Amino acid sequence: MIQKESTTSPKTKASPWWQRIPLTLQILIALVAAVSVGIALGAGNPNPSNATLINNLAIPAELVLKALRALATPLILVAVLHTLMTTNIPGTAGRRLAVLLLTNTTVAILVGLLVANVLRPGTWGNVATSTTTEITTQSVDPWGIVKDAVPEAVLKPLVDNNVIQLIVIALSFGIVLRALKSEQIAQGKKGYQPIEDVIGILFEAVVRVLNWVIALVPLAVFGIVAKTVAMQGFAPFKSLGAFIVSVLLALLLQACYYLTRVKFGSWVHPLKFLVGGSDAFLTAFSTSSSAAAMPVTFEVLQTKVGLRESSAALGALVGANFNNDGTALYEAMSALYISQLIGQHLSLGQQLIVILTSIFASVGAANIPNAGLVTMTLVFTSVGLPTQYIALLVTVDWFLDRCRTAINVMGDMTVSALLDGKKPHSVDEA
Repeated sequence: MIQKESTTSPKTKASPWWQRIPLTLQILIALVAAVSVGIALGAGNPNPSNATLINNLAIPAELVLKALRALATPLILVAVLHTLMTTNIPGTAGRRLAVLLLTNTTVAILVGLLVANVLRPGTWGNVATSTTTEITTQSVDPWGIVKDAVPEAVLKPLVDNNVIQLIVIALSFGIVLRALKSEQIAQGKKGYQPIEDVIGILFEAVVRVLNWVIALVPLAVFGIVAKTVAMQGFAPFKSLGAFIVSVLLALLLQACYYLTRVKFGSWVHPLKFLVGGSDAFLTAFSTSSSAAAMPVTFEVLQTKVGLRESSAALGALVGANFNNDGTALYEAMSALYISQLIGQHLSLGQQLIVILTSIFASVGAANIPNAGLVTMTLVFTSVGLPTQYIALLVTVDWFLDRCRTAINVMGDMTVSALLDGKKPHSVDEA
């Protein structure tokens, strides 16, 4: 009886009431409370006697950012290894899939940088900056990037938060482990299984710790917004509003790019593509997770859009493990926005590094909810931007994360449509 009770009690135990409140609602409540506290503490004209209290409000945000920086490198390392070890990647179709994914992600980043350079949302408001804020000047040096991609030691990128070196290590070991797995499967051996299990457990462990950190985001939002309103009033949020508009415009342009590719690269009509995929888009927006939307995406591609099962599987199931166009676009725009906000300038060489880092980081963030905040720390570090300003972006990330997740899913569906070709399948094929 004791054994039976111990196994069934966890299933009936109710979760704490605060865990039943959606994260989005928690953040909205934190925003309202933070604005109220900020107004009460001065709203831009604070009493000097409250200076210590106001500064301490930002401590939760600082701790969350430190935790995100600490999780960034192990998350990408185990995520890439886990994806390469567990995803079923076909041969010829897999190569075409890789080209499509790389093309879409590169276009997304270029669209984001174009919009950020034209609209310059970071110049639309004033934010008090630290006197220690500096960005190391870097010129375009392709050979330097290549040389820097090879680390001096295997574990050094984990300490330095060097995402390019980290991806090189992760891809190298991932490809080799994948090849060893394929060889052992062909020989009827299962020696690879313990390594795959360990990588899977490590991946799950890092994601769970990440979920703990994400659970503290409402507290971080409260602290950083309350401090900002108390110290500077609402002026800093003018540029943040411009940033939101800029990101939404860039995501819209990326959606137009997808529809154009579908129009000229497949047999699917763009209107049918949009209407048929509406359930997947809404699921992605509501859950903020392309992984949660994956079954819906796979189903609507076949039943409502009319693609072959093989094409739907490649884009929605395989491609989703590598595709993160919306997040890559957002991270590139965030880097440029913060550089404008603090009065610095990212050179062409630095923006090239942002492109490369965003592409690599997006691979590690694919299918992991809220991982964009984690990989953003690596993008910022790659060009010397101060990561403490990510706290300002946390206040709007909950909304933009949903929007870019919908674009991620739309990118997966676009890949499926392009892989399906320009001729619809016949009834016999179906």
